[in-house]
Amino acid sequence: MLNKFQSHINTKFPFLKDKKLLIAISGGIDSVVLTYLCHELQLKIALAHCNFNLRGDESDGDEDFVLQLAEDLELEVFIESFDTERYAEDNKKSIQMAARELRYDWFEELAEQLGFDYILTAHHADDNLETFLINFTRGTGLEGLTGIPEINGKFVRPLLFFSREDVETFAKERHIRWRDDSSNASTKYLRNKLRHDVIPILKELNPSLLQSFQNTMNHLQDSADIVEERIADFLKRAEDTSDKNQTKFKISEFKALNNPKSYLFEIFKDYGFTEWNDVLNLLDAQSGKQVLSEHWRLIKDRDYLLLSDINSKTYERIIISETDKNVETPIGTLLFNDVDLISETAKNIIYVDKSTFRFPLILRTWEEGDVFFPLGMSGKKKLSKYFKDEKFSLLDKENTWLLCSGTDIVWVVGKRADERFKVIENTQQILKIELK
Repeated sequence: MLNKFQSHINTKFPFLKDKKLLIAISGGIDSVVLTYLCHELQLKIALAHCNFNLRGDESDGDEDFVLQLAEDLELEVFIESFDTERYAEDNKKSIQMAARELRYDWFEELAEQLGFDYILTAHHADDNLETFLINFTRGTGLEGLTGIPEINGKFVRPLLFFSREDVETFAKERHIRWRDDSSNASTKYLRNKLRHDVIPILKELNPSLLQSFQNTMNHLQDSADIVEERIADFLKRAEDTSDKNQTKFKISEFKALNNPKSYLFEIFKDYGFTEWNDVLNLLDAQSGKQVLSEHWRLIKDRDYLLLSDINSKTYERIIISETDKNVETPIGTLLFNDVDLISETAKNIIYVDKSTFRFPLILRTWEEGDVFFPLGMSGKKKLSKYFKDEKFSLLDKENTWLLCSGTDIVWVVGKRADERFKVIENTQQILKIELK
């Protein structure tokens, strides 16, 4: 296996040879074998072990074993202890998901702090098959059927080419010691049930199962590449504008498709949406209708779908004193400067008669019932009516801020100034207010 592993590294992962590598090691046979293989190839490796404190003395025994292995191989080792049960309870996650999050977050943090180029994990071909079957039984799209990626950001999985049998044979031939996790024998978890009860039957039916599975993976990945290219071409037509608050998609482009639901799924699947019939129905819904995921929302706005994150922050009112010249706000920096005359004009700049209002000024979001006197008009107007006339979307409204003097609106920021504060012929003090 060592020769095959070396050839595999030379062919698929030559970039690892001169990089600083962190091996995620549990003490089990897979990660221990990966450590020995990399050590024999003289790669620049260090070890990282997570103690999840879920199996009492057994967890501590795993930690001691990894420390001894690092000493035997003269490798640097990092150990982190987690209160996994507390984390799972606080974050309302399963123990498995909690351990996964803690593990990967720590690996990435460690790599960032200490300058490791890549993190190696010991997933092999059987793990890949198990992941495929898990996704298949739970329901998934094409992406969920393409298996574990060999490279995913900083994470590299050089053993995916090899089977569990390959790993076990190498360990026994080299008389390598490892730790057995007693929880792996339990069929309580779906992965273990597939490993012990289902996959042996599949291998009995097809002794070349892993090779057949790898061929299927290759075909599915080819199909996934075609889908990705098609979606990229579609987005060039459908994506209209994008800024920090929202991304707009043309509904007409979706409606021109034979199967718009599949495109909606591919484009928005990574944003946590699950009710795909509801997402599809947005195409013909009334403006203002929206579909929510945990962190995102899709909104129907006339001829567009608007995608934005769900902003859970509540901003307090920002108080601006007369001495403030630069004020940081959620929408940019407000600049206040006394000037002698009006020069440049733009939507993000207004000039006001400083004597017409009093400090401190207040910057706040709009509220139902707000009224102002639009510049150039003689009467007042409800802000809600102004929004309707200007065809503001729901997101436009939510991201509208008002600069106020007391209860009077001085500026619908970036949109329209108020007539009552404009510069007139006998104005003595001109204040320029600019949003950058």
